[in-house]
Amino acid sequence: MFRLDGKTALVTGASQGIGEAIARRLAEQGAAVVLAARSADKLEALAEEIRGAGGRATALALDLTRPDEMEARLAELPEDFAEIDILVNNAGITADNLLARLKMDDWQRVLDTNLTGPYALTRLLIRGMMRRRWGRIISVSSVVGLMGNVGQANYAAAKAGLIGFSKSLAREFGSRNITVNVVAPGYIETAMTDALPEAAQKSLTDSIVLRRLGTVDDVAAPVVFLASEEAGYVTGHVLNVSGGLYI
Repeated sequence: MFRLDGKTALVTGASQGIGEAIARRLAEQGAAVVLAARSADKLEALAEEIRGAGGRATALALDLTRPDEMEARLAELPEDFAEIDILVNNAGITADNLLARLKMDDWQRVLDTNLTGPYALTRLLIRGMMRRRWGRIISVSSVVGLMGNVGQANYAAAKAGLIGFSKSLAREFGSRNITVNVVAPGYIETAMTDALPEAAQKSLTDSIVLRRLGTVDDVAAPVVFLASEEAGYVTGHVLNVSGGLYI
């Protein structure tokens, strides 16, 4: 089940964390994977690992804050990776602060990366999906976009915007056999959460019904499902992957 043989996926933010896990899982299911991020060195190392395991992958240096360069970057892809069937808008940044202290630069930088970047990239790649009458667009939002969070007005606004953007696209392109869905993770194990004091980690887990932080694979698995033929009748959906943090 959930095989992706013959499909090509592009994953943004693929150099680490959730994006890396998603790229690995898509490759394991047979997809050829374009690894996109600003860090070319990390991408090349991951591409080599995927190829070493029998998969297909190529690296693409892509800066989501420079939409005017995207088309030229995509044109550099090898011919056998050029037709993107599955787009995973995963890349994202934070610049947290209370509103009274939140600088305009930090507001704009987060929106540029987390919302405008996915808009610009999706707009370019949707053309081929429409022509082939098959596509999957999956965006990684956050439960913060559903429930808000203190000190994250910019991040919450961008992630909520990504949900509205995706629901609109689901309506626009459903007749072309293109599904558009969202995965909304909660707290995920990262180097940052590992470095928190024990009391802070306990406070986080106590707020989660399943009493544990999520892993990157907890997020990658539903992305693989939404990319598959088995999810062909699911569109416009926001899949809450928070362990019950938000219900």
